[in-house]
Amino acid sequence: MQTAAMDPAEEPPSMLWGLDPVFSAFARLYIRDILEMTESTQVPGIYFYNLHPISKVDVLGTVVYKREREDFFCYGVDDGTGVINCLCWKSDLLKEEREPSKSGAQLGAAAQGGFDPVEELQKLRRAQRTRCRLEIGELLRVRGPVKTSRQQREIKASTYYKVSDSVMAVQISWMMEAPQLYRQCYDKVPQLEPDAAGDSAVSSLSRATKILKDFLKQKSVSRFRPYDVQDLLQPLISSQPQAASADQEPVAGPSACQQLRQLLKEALQILQDEGAVYRKVKSQDEVYLVSVQDKDLLVAVKDIIREDSRREKYVEKGCHVLHILSAVRQRYSLNVSRAALELVLKTLECNSDIISTSDSHYTAI
Repeated sequence: MQTAAMDPAEEPPSMLWGLDPVFSAFARLYIRDILEMTESTQVPGIYFYNLHPISKVDVLGTVVYKREREDFFCYGVDDGTGVINCLCWKSDLLKEEREPSKSGAQLGAAAQGGFDPVEELQKLRRAQRTRCRLEIGELLRVRGPVKTSRQQREIKASTYYKVSDSVMAVQISWMMEAPQLYRQCYDKVPQLEPDAAGDSAVSSLSRATKILKDFLKQKSVSRFRPYDVQDLLQPLISSQPQAASADQEPVAGPSACQQLRQLLKEALQILQDEGAVYRKVKSQDEVYLVSVQDKDLLVAVKDIIREDSRREKYVEKGCHVLHILSAVRQRYSLNVSRAALELVLKTLECNSDIISTSDSHYTAI
């Protein structure tokens, strides 16, 4: 493979990488994405997926080829999206194939039914050898740093073991968790360095958004108008430093009331973008509904899934989220966003009203 390098102009400064939680975690990426990641120009061995700095990965897949050397195994692991080479070093235990012999006293103790520490140690060693020595077709989990050797991307395993998964429970769980990690983390561009001039505004906006979220959650609010929550943000405006001193001329600028309204408007827009709130009808009377507290919306979505999942077209896989979104907009409100719908679907799934049959497909129970 041809190793791609990150454009220095796009790459975030290395001193900010620690602000991204993905940097210090084992990223559960698809092998295809691991192979296509771009390498850092600042620090060799660091790669970027969607501007997330990646140094370590966590992979689960089937062994499709195997090579054994004196000190290590080379396993080719396939997760369905690609194949990557995993370099798995042998422990001293695996190098010592010969098991220690028993002494006469120990054999006597075992014959009399007593506890034999040597025999128990041998059982542990055999179990460890079995977990670390795999054959083609077996399931392997590997954790370790990503390296590029001879223009070939590979994983140098720090931990690896065979996974016993006769009913495919581990693989199904993995396949269900991976898309959620991508949606909630990997596919979101990290905000590591806001503009210096906008630090104060960004801080106030993030605090305002958090205040509104906490209020809606604690009070279980289902609907509200902007003036119902405006006073909650007043301390953020009052606490801002005044720029003018006694010997300076006053500078023209927005009044405190205007700043408050603007801050509230921006915070509400963020909540709408995240799907936490929406406006069923856009009119002069600004009424915002909380997505997961709107019982009418919950019932509408549940009814749509129950009715449409019975149709022959959706019996096998269930209804896709885009089909559900289109139906909700036709039958309930044109202003329901996909983000709001996904929060509602998550709530219904937690309440066991629906289940997800695959990524982005849902059916009624």
